[in-house]
Amino acid sequence: MAVSNPVKSKIGKELSIDDGAIATNALRIKIDGKELAVPEGTTILKAAKDNGIIIPSLCEVEGLTPYGGCRLCLVEISGSPKLFPACTTPIGPNMEITTKSDKLKEYRKMTVQMLLSERTHICSSCVSNNHCELQALADELGVDHVMFERQWTNKEVDSTHEFLVIDRNRCILCTRCIRVCDQIEGVHTLDLKMRGKSTDVIIDLDEKWVNSCSCTSCRKCAKVCPVGAIYIENEPIEKTKRKDIVEFIVQRRNRK
Repeated sequence: MAVSNPVKSKIGKELSIDDGAIATNALRIKIDGKELAVPEGTTILKAAKDNGIIIPSLCEVEGLTPYGGCRLCLVEISGSPKLFPACTTPIGPNMEITTKSDKLKEYRKMTVQMLLSERTHICSSCVSNNHCELQALADELGVDHVMFERQWTNKEVDSTHEFLVIDRNRCILCTRCIRVCDQIEGVHTLDLKMRGKSTDVIIDLDEKWVNSCSCTSCRKCAKVCPVGAIYIENEPIEKTKRKDIVEFIVQRRNRK
């Protein structure tokens, strides 16, 4: 008996899959016990999202290249003792993937605690309070304390731009701002300097924002920032935040 199983292709169309015939380049996999047929080359995160399965992530944005930095989208794959980042791991034939388990929840809780401990994250005094993806994820996972020693950073806040502000004390180094500046706006004003806990987002060659010769003041960095690290001064944060701006722009550019 044939069972219909529609799957989205890379260009957004649905593939009609049945037991007797698998569409070209579609692979059979299981995610959380659910049998799916997914186009070859799709990442686990994309396959899950297209089929209504939510995997948490803070560095992923639809339309930007995967980064794999936040490590919140780790999943289990049957037959391997390792955990895999769903945003950068492509599906394989007959993969059996687990996105929700007690083990994964504990890893994600620990990751959120590490992010909260690395810099000065105080929700009550943050411009993104109640509109912060890190805060929302902490609430969802039940993170009500941090078991690591807090690093209370005291980095200078750069508000020299006419309306854009960068507060590196709240940055989680997801590189969303860097990738949107490079891949969507095309100017690569933002980048990283140093390594480890000394890593920071910089503007041009570590200039003050007011001295940037490449910034177009497009605001995309503020729109995709998941926390309160980059924001628009004197603008309500709920008006600024728009993670889907990248997908919107990519779709419009690809229109024929």
